[in-house]
This record gives sequence, C-alpha cells and structure tokens, in this order.
Amino acid sequence: MHTIRLFQDDVYLKNAKSNVTEINENKDKIDIVLDKTIFFPTGGGQSCDIGTIDKYHVVDVYEDEENLIHHTILEPDCNLTINTEVEIKIDWDLRFENMQRHCGEHILSGIFHREYGGVNRGFHMGDDYMTIDISLEDNLNYTEINWDMCLNAESYANEIIWKNEPVKVLRFNSYEQAKDFPVRKPLELDEDISIVCIGSLENPSDSVACCGTHPATAGQVGFIKIYKVESNKGMYRIYFEAGKKALLEYDKSYDVLTKLTNHFSAGINDVMDKIKAREEKNKSARDRAYRLAKHVASLEESKIRKALSGQPTVYKFDILTIDELLGIGRNLSEMLTSILFLVHNPTNTVLLFSNGKPDCGKLVKDNANIYGGKGGGRKESARAIFPKEEYIDVFIDLIEKHLR
Repeated sequence: MHTIRLFQDDVYLKNAKSNVTEINENKDKIDIVLDKTIFFPTGGGQSCDIGTIDKYHVVDVYEDEENLIHHTILEPDCNLTINTEVEIKIDWDLRFENMQRHCGEHILSGIFHREYGGVNRGFHMGDDYMTIDISLEDNLNYTEINWDMCLNAESYANEIIWKNEPVKVLRFNSYEQAKDFPVRKPLELDEDISIVCIGSLENPSDSVACCGTHPATAGQVGFIKIYKVESNKGMYRIYFEAGKKALLEYDKSYDVLTKLTNHFSAGINDVMDKIKAREEKNKSARDRAYRLAKHVASLEESKIRKALSGQPTVYKFDILTIDELLGIGRNLSEMLTSILFLVHNPTNTVLLFSNGKPDCGKLVKDNANIYGGKGGGRKESARAIFPKEEYIDVFIDLIEKHLR
C-alpha cells in the first residue's frame, strides 16, 4: 500500500479530506500517515510542503522506502486516531513559491544545455538563493561559463517565461514507455516515471524527469535573475533566483542602489563613477595619513632615543597606533639599559620594552592581573591591557618600585 498523491493530479489543490492510516510516536514528534495527501515530501532538490492536519501543524513531510508519506507534527497532545477523517491544508504561499523556483530551475538548466551543452550535475534550493552546477564535459567548444554567457542564458530563460509556454507533467508506468521521449538527462528510474515538459511536446524548451511540483504555465514563474557564477570542482556554479523570491531580492538590491544614488547625489548610470572617485580620494587621504603617521612616529622615536637615561621611562600617546608604537619600541630595544613603557591611551594598553633584563613578559604575567589587566609577551617586549585608564599608572608605579 502506498499514499495516494493528490498533488500529482492537481498541483493547485490547497485543502482536502483524508483518513489517518498510521500514527508513529517518536520522542518529541509524531509521524502521521494518511491514505491520500496534498503534501509534497522533500525530494528532487525541493523542500517539502508544510501546513496543517486539522489543528495540528505539519513541520516536515518525507517518504519512506514503502512509498508511504509521513507528516511530522510536534504537538504532544495530539488526539488523532487511526481511521479518523481529517482536514488537510497546505501553506499555499510556500507551495507556489517552490513551484515557481523549481520550474525556474528547469527552464534555466534547459537553456544552459541548449545553448552551451551544459549538463546540470547538481541543484540546491536554499532559503536565500538557488544554485545549479553546470558541467561542460559534453561540449568541447566551451572551456568556461563566463558572466556574458550567464546573461544570455538569463535572457533566453525569461523569453520562455514571457511566452507563457505550457508546462506539462507526463507520467509513464515503465522505462519502456518513456524511453523514446526526448529528455535533457538520461532516465534513471525503471517505473513510475514523471517527465516535466516545458513548451511543445514536439520541440520542448526543456524536458527532464522530475518528481517536483510545477505551475501549469511558464508565465507563472514570473522571471529569473542570475546573481553570480563561480568555478566549483571542475564545474560552474550558477547562483540565481526565480519567482516571487527573485522579485523580493530585486527589491532589496534596488533599495540599496537607491540609497547609494541618494548618498552620492548621482543617477543610476553614473553612481559607480562617483564611488570610484570617492575611493581615489580616500586612497589619497589614506596615503597622506600614512606618510604623516610615519613622520610623527620617526620624530617621537628620535625624541625618546635622545632622552633615554638608563632609568625606567614612560611615554603616552593618543594619535599613534599600537603597531606604530611597537615599531618604535623594537627600533630602540637594542640600546635600552632599562625598561621603556609606551602607553596607548585609546585602548588602555601598556607596551613594555627592554633588552631582556628585566623580563617584560614575566613582569606582565606577575603584575597585570592585580589590576584586572590581561596580556603577555617575551623577555624583550610585552603588553598589558587594562579595563580602566587609572590602572595604567598604578601598574607602572608597581613595576618601577619592583625594579628599584
């Protein structure tokens, strides 16, 4: 016995009556088997339907090895019993979204096959985008799929949608019945074969075996939008979207574009020029700031070098970065005869430098935690970071007393 799949006869059926034939409780979930269902189970790259059985929410649907479809609910107080008649209802918005997306994948895969001899070796329908992995193994005329090829494929795919070509699902009981029908990929099943044909049966835009749900016409897909293409394991992964999700993604992208044009006081056609000009200006400013910082660091290093007296010395900085202070300390380390403290005020960081005597790392390890400081280092250099500015001076005072 198997579950009757009402969605195979009418993909637009949103609710129906059915009878409970099996109930399986498993820890925190309950699996319900019905004699017939409108719920599509996960398979063929397409996620399952969700919805309700009476008042209970169906969160997962899957098919077992005996062709029974299980409907998973999480409510522990389920009072359904075997042979009970129930009202079943799917989340139609999700179903139609999946129909749009899956049919869009067929159309786009068919175009890559027709135009470039590309074979779809993988399909993923994710929450944020879909991907197909296209192999060019059967067509030596092409060595890659580039962006221009993707744009051409997108254009051809949308032409099929706007022509509103019919989408038919042909069902065959056996391989023998189906083997002569033209398909994009070789048939892999021996029985119960479904072939989705887009366009005319004599010269289809695409035809391939598929168990998923599809709209009656290509026009219901709306449109297809490719986002990017990248090389992946000897194939080319195409990121794209179709249907309502493509429109929502386009809305988000256009909203970002509108904000950019407003921010740069530019039109859509020249906003990139404005961004590039701003980048050049920022690069020039960064280069100038870098040169100035190096000059300031050199002046500070020279000042410290002249002032070294063999006694512990402390210098505090607000402008120079920690990396710049580290550079100063390293440059002076060989001539140090006592400890040098360089303080980075913005981050409450104390950098310690010496010629190895005293041991900077040990001083930090033994004393910084007294004031909530964290850090470490080597004999010649170390750092300690404190939660409050006032701890810096008491830490340095403690080290100086320790060295007397």
